[in-house]
Amino acid sequence: MPKLFSYGTLQKEQVQLETFGRLLQGEKDTLSGYILNMLEITDPEVLRKSGQQYHPVLTFSGNNEDEVEGKLFEVTEAEILQADEYEVDDYKRIETTFKSGHKGFIYVGKWCFTLYNDGLK
Repeated sequence: MPKLFSYGTLQKEQVQLETFGRLLQGEKDTLSGYILNMLEITDPEVLRKSGQQYHPVLTFSGNNEDEVEGKLFEVTEAEILQADEYEVDDYKRIETTFKSGHKGFIYVGKWCFTLYNDGLK
């Protein structure tokens, strides 16, 4: 099963129920080399589900001392696509490895994805 890392609103029960139709099972994990920033959400459906105008967004720092704690959820392939629908266009899904050694997907800011791909790791 794929794993999906949540450091924000996908940890909320209401968001999980409305997005996936169930509560997700997972375990705490840590992502190194990233920091959190905030992103203003304007999508009415995401605002309704989360109840938050500002959502956290991962930004690659390249510093292994920077860490973001969250939860690594087990999801299905279909649920990955549902998560893609929930996340607004300012986010990009990539796969990475966590402090535990597990691999999984994260959502980073699209600007972060561009920096990462340009080799500014």
